[in-house]
Amino acid sequence: MATDYDELRTEVKESQNDSLEALKSANAPDAQSVVRELDAADDMDSVGIPGGEFVAEELVVQVVPQRDDEFTCYSCFLVRHRSQMAREKDGHAYCTECEG
Repeated sequence: MATDYDELRTEVKESQNDSLEALKSANAPDAQSVVRELDAADDMDSVGIPGGEFVAEELVVQVVPQRDDEFTCYSCFLVRHRSQMAREKDGHAYCTECEG
């Protein structure tokens, strides 16, 4: 049995016959309801993480000052040991990884 692949499929024919009025009467949301839903979702985002919980703990970190044998790379801003210094130009030091 030969098949005509150029012929429109039946579901395409049926969808072409639907009128614009039938599509408008479908349960599509209007613009105002979409805006209200998005605003409500934004309000919920500011409350907290969905499924998450708030932990009332403070993060305690001990800050160690930069030592004399360390430098801060002017490119990647990481604190490195002086043995990792590739070059120093205009008072700015660069590490071997950034100069590599």
